[in-house]
Amino acid sequence: MIGIIGKKLGMTQLFNEQGQQVPCTVVEATPNPVTKVMTQEKAGFAAVELGYGAQRVARENKKGERTPRGRRATQAEIGHAKKAGLDAPPSVLRSFRLDDAPGQNPAVPTYAVGDTITVGIFAPGEKVKVEGTSKGRGFQGVVKRYGFHGGPNTHGNTKHRKPGSIGAGTDPSRVIKGKKMPGQYGNVRHTVIGIRIEKIDAERNLIYLRGSVAGPTNGIVFVRKQS
Repeated sequence: MIGIIGKKLGMTQLFNEQGQQVPCTVVEATPNPVTKVMTQEKAGFAAVELGYGAQRVARENKKGERTPRGRRATQAEIGHAKKAGLDAPPSVLRSFRLDDAPGQNPAVPTYAVGDTITVGIFAPGEKVKVEGTSKGRGFQGVVKRYGFHGGPNTHGNTKHRKPGSIGAGTDPSRVIKGKKMPGQYGNVRHTVIGIRIEKIDAERNLIYLRGSVAGPTNGIVFVRKQS
């Protein structure tokens, strides 16, 4: 299923032909280079690997010695990018399968290494899948994490935001698996299906998606065609 890698810029609003206000998420998807092509014979499935952004590489000083500072690309990443004809390795790599792409023959990929995927593969009115990573909120209680109502605030109650009983004593004498308890909240991958594309701005590489998308501002999102 072919798609594109982009960056969530935020939300705005558009007005359709009926004059209705439509909330939209703006995704900036610069042209994604094809860094690898996988075929049915070699990998067992047909897919293309796309790249987004660019990593820093280690610089050389006047003496010819490398002076890496901060997070820089590894030699393996640099070599992988050179095979695709790129000057700098992409900061994000993601494979998109062609098996379930509408109108695609999984045996013969129509893309080659060095090609670029742009927002032109989408059209207004098309339905897509959008995948993003939700905001991480750290360790949270059950009220914030699952929306528990908590205990009463009056009549001498002192357990306002506690979960209460978490299981029976004698039988089964343990906490059942999957019990909603305090813990890590957010920072998980979310996929929303059936999102309508309201507008495509090819000059600025922008996609206007109807509604909200998981993730913070400047977060990486994956927009895929929906079969």
